[in-house]
Amino acid sequence: MSSSGPRTSVSPSARSWRDRRLDRDRSLGLRLTLASAAAFLVLVPFALLAVLVVGAWPPLHDLDAAVTDALHRFAADHPLWVRGMTAWTHLASPGPLRVAALVVVVWLWRRGARRLALWVVTTMAVGGALGAVLKLLVGRDRPELLDPVARAAGFSFPSGHALNATLAAGVLLLVFLPFARGRPAVRVALWTVAVLLVGVTCLSRVALGVHWVSDVLGGCLLGVAVVAATAAAFRTWRERVGLPDGRATVDGVAPEQTDPHA
Repeated sequence: MSSSGPRTSVSPSARSWRDRRLDRDRSLGLRLTLASAAAFLVLVPFALLAVLVVGAWPPLHDLDAAVTDALHRFAADHPLWVRGMTAWTHLASPGPLRVAALVVVVWLWRRGARRLALWVVTTMAVGGALGAVLKLLVGRDRPELLDPVARAAGFSFPSGHALNATLAAGVLLLVFLPFARGRPAVRVALWTVAVLLVGVTCLSRVALGVHWVSDVLGGCLLGVAVVAATAAAFRTWRERVGLPDGRATVDGVAPEQTDPHA
């Protein structure tokens, strides 16, 4: 007659940090770990770009100069283009975008979605503060052109316009995606508007000769990283309190927002 020895269990505290973070039975720890890794991976290209900018890497400098010179020559010969880009860059500047985000915050607050409203405020504030600090740390000069078509003050990297356009597009997209559930055309329209907001804003800054291409790219990368990190933190809290979840890029960060009593 054979008998098996007593079964032993390993307490959670005795397990390694890596095992606890990657345990599928602990979805909160796993989600937070994967979200942190994703945010880190987005920050890697931004950090690399910043290092290349600070080090004045010749290939990057040559690319920036070539694009700026080409667009400046075009702008000098097309005043209507300059007026259009100037109008857009004022419309999509950080001030109006923050006002638009504030209007959404007030709307969410009145609906009772106060944590979602605070997420919007936090994302815009954290991203804006990071951009301002990094501008001072990098201290990159703006393009100096003969007969410029526009002027801007302050340092150049990362572009504040590109950063705030990315932040605003990201938070507004993730707030309103739930209203596109079951309506693919609306979802495509929301994504299209978000991409155009960021893309045209970046183009306007380079076209007017007040930023290098790498400046607007840096602003976009930093904005995506901030939105990804704060959205991951917000969704982790939602899981902890038992709120419904979904794919952020399809359902937004708060899928229940289609319910006016949510």
